[in-house]
Order: sequence, then C-alpha cells, then structure tokens
Amino acid sequence: MLIGSLASYATNWKESKGRYLPEQPSETRSPFQRDRDRIIHSSSFRRLKQKTQVFVAHEGDHYRTRLTHSLEVAQIARSIARSLKVDEDLAEALALAHDLGHPPFGHAGEDQLDECMKDYEGFDHNAQALRIVTLLEQRYPKFEGLNLTWEMLEGLVKHNGPVLKEGENLDSLPVAFKEFEHILDLEPTTHAGIEAQIAALSDDIAYNNHDIDDGVWSRLITIADLKEIDLVGDVFREVEREFPFIDERRRVLEAVRRLIGIWVTDLVEETNRRLKEFDPQNASDVRCLSVPLVSFSQEIKEQLHELRTFLSRKMYNHYKVNRMRSRAKRILRELFDLYLKEPETLPSPWRELVETANSETKMARIVCDYIAGMTDSFAISEHRRLFNLDSMIQ
Repeated sequence: MLIGSLASYATNWKESKGRYLPEQPSETRSPFQRDRDRIIHSSSFRRLKQKTQVFVAHEGDHYRTRLTHSLEVAQIARSIARSLKVDEDLAEALALAHDLGHPPFGHAGEDQLDECMKDYEGFDHNAQALRIVTLLEQRYPKFEGLNLTWEMLEGLVKHNGPVLKEGENLDSLPVAFKEFEHILDLEPTTHAGIEAQIAALSDDIAYNNHDIDDGVWSRLITIADLKEIDLVGDVFREVEREFPFIDERRRVLEAVRRLIGIWVTDLVEETNRRLKEFDPQNASDVRCLSVPLVSFSQEIKEQLHELRTFLSRKMYNHYKVNRMRSRAKRILRELFDLYLKEPETLPSPWRELVETANSETKMARIVCDYIAGMTDSFAISEHRRLFNLDSMIQ
C-alpha cells in the first residue's frame, strides 16, 4: 500500500522504531514486508503444517492445521486492513506469526505443557512466540531469532490487549516476557497498534468459521444442530432457500463464506464507529485508548459467544475429541518426564544445551522448548520410539 493512502492512525512503516540490532534496509521491501518474509521462511512457521487445534494431524488431511489457519487469518486481516486504510503488510505478518508459539496437539498440548512446567514458571503460547522470534529461530549469522521490528514484537506481545493491568508488575508476566530485555520498551500497559488488533480479531473470525466446517466434516456436529444458533441458523436457512438442491458440503461452505463476510463487515463498521468516537490522530493515540479500537458490535459479540458455547458443548467436549485430548496429554507428559529425568535421550543440540544448564528450571525450559517445537506427528513418532518396546526389535 502506498504511504499516501494510509490513514493517520495507521502504523507508518517510514516511522518504524526499527530493529534492536540495526540492519541495512531492504532495497525492495518495507520493514514490515521483510518481517513477513522472515516469518514465512522460519522453521517454526513450516512446522505449523502438522500442528492442529482440535483434531490431531493424523486424524485426516481435510482438517485445518495451524498453517492453513494462519493463512486464512492473514487473508482476512489483509482485507480488513485494506478497508480501514492501515498497513496490510504488518497486519498480514502478525497474522502469520500469531500461532508460532503453539505446541503440538492444540490447546490440549498447551494445557499439558503448562502443567508439566508448573514448578518451572509455566508455559504460555504467546510468550513462546516471542521466545521463538527473539531466541530459538537460528537462521542468521549476526543474531539469534529473526530480529523483527519493534512494531512486530509489540503486536505479538499485546495483540490481545495490554499484558500488564493496573496494579500488576513484571512478576505477573510469563517468564519469556520477563526474560526479554526490551519488554518494558514494548509498553506493556498499553494496547497494540491497530494492525495487531485486526490480526487478533481476524483469528476469531477464522477459527469460529473453520470449526463449523471441520465440525460438520467430522460428523461431530450437524447442520440441524447449527440451525439452533441465531445468526448461524439464519444463514444456513437462507442458503437452503436459495440453493435447495446443492449437496451438504457446498451448503456448509457457502454458509461459512457468508458468515465470514458478515463478521468482517460488522468489525469494519464497528471500528469505523469507534474511529469517529475516539478520533485518534496517530498510531500512538490508538495505543493509549482505554479500550480496543478494533472491535465487533455488541450484537455480534453476543452471537459469537453463543457459537463458542455451542461448539464447546457439541464439539470440543465430544467424547471422541476428549479421547484425542487425553492421548495427546499423556504423550507430552511422558515425553517431558523422560527427557527431564534422562536428558541423554535428547538429540543434539538439545542434549548439549541441557548439559550446560545450571539449574533444573533451565533444564526444564530447554525440554519444554524442544517439545513445544514438535509437530503432532513427530511427537507421536517420538513417543512410540521411546515407549513402545516393539520398536526395539524392528
């Protein structure tokens, strides 16, 4: 997007606070385009292709992975950013990076790793994303991490809002946030820029809708179930009236397409209403508002809450999903315990890192980093190699 077409409240790449380790600017890309490219080329981003949210990767190749989900979020974020005349490249980069810190097996995996790390300062996927882009990705000869811009790091840390509330101090933050030497420089008590807020709600739009699609495909929910929900049911009935003879698959896809459009339109309209109300003159004004600038209307918020409650009851807590979740947690728990007690079972360079750790807490964090980077399929295979005695005779 040309700089002249950006709104005053957008993040202006020409006014970027830059990178903590100075680099020569690219001759062909803005700083945020460069950030996006570094995310796409990272190992952590590629591994998202076999990390899932609800279904385990080997359950079927139709279901969204965190990679395809991130691409859908990025597409929605770009569309919204274009409508609001803000930086599309920054919104896209933040959308692509938002799931980098997730471990295998979706939210079940995160819950289990946090439980494993309860005596070692815990685990948080947002904090892990910061750890990945500032430390764990090792591609470049001059620095660890990806050396992203200030605006990217700020958006990763605060895309869901301020991370320090009134009366809180750094001790309340996840350890990866506390250990980042520039965390106070990222202004943890304020909101992120408008592009990060767009990426966060684009995530909501994407996963709500693809969970509908994946849920019907998996036969955990039916179209008849979905008709019980106000907005979703209205859209399905509308599609059936217009196209009474199409098959169920296309009925679902058409309904999901329309729902995405409804929620995107509502978000843009509500954000434009807030722009008129608060009248931010620049990106700094956006950060200092007492409420998020980007938002759904109250009506849509209530409808989304109804949908999430329905999906939780019918899909996320379905006994088949609970069985997958149980197996996933057991795999991660047993891997964690084994690696911590027998670090010699770790491959290089993780084994060498553990051997140089000067405390059990640091050892546990290294083990956690290794497990968090696994894909679903690799974690399953690794568990089989280490715990299945039959593999010893192959």
